[in-house]
Amino acid sequence: MTGLKPGDKAPIFEATTHTGRVISLGDFRGMITVIYFYPRAMTPGCSREAVRFNELAGEFEKCGAVILGISTDPPMRNKRFAEKLSVSKIIFLSDPDGSIAGMFGVLKKGVKKPSAERVTFVLGKDLTIKSILRNIRPAERHADEALKVVREMC
Repeated sequence: MTGLKPGDKAPIFEATTHTGRVISLGDFRGMITVIYFYPRAMTPGCSREAVRFNELAGEFEKCGAVILGISTDPPMRNKRFAEKLSVSKIIFLSDPDGSIAGMFGVLKKGVKKPSAERVTFVLGKDLTIKSILRNIRPAERHADEALKVVREMC
C-alpha cells in the first residue's frame, strides 16, 4: 500500500518491540496513535528525535496518545538505543525487511539496506490517518508538531 493520505485507514501490522514483545497496530484501537518512522537508531538526528518525543510523552499521554517509533533496526539495536538515551516512554518497533515502511509508503528507495524516511503519521482512535508530517528534520522539533496535531484531536 502506498500513497496514504489523511482519511485513509492505516495498514495493520505486527512487529517486535525493543523489549521483545510482538504487538499489532490493532492493539491501539481506541487510542490516538503517533507513528514516527526514523532511518536508523544511534544516529544523531534519530537520537534528538527520540529524546524530544520522550520529553513530550506526558503531554501526549494527557490526550490518550501512544508513541510508536519504527525503524528497520533489529530489536536489540532499538533496545540499546532506548537504554543509551534513557528513553522509556516510546515503544520502538523493528521492521528489518522494511515491509511496514513499504505499507506506509516511506521505504527509502535506492539504498542497499532497507531504511525508512523520516515521516510521522498521527492516527485517530479508529486508526484512520489524521495527519502526515513529511519533509521534517529532527532539529526542527517535529515531535512538537505532532503534539499540536494530537492536541487538536483531544
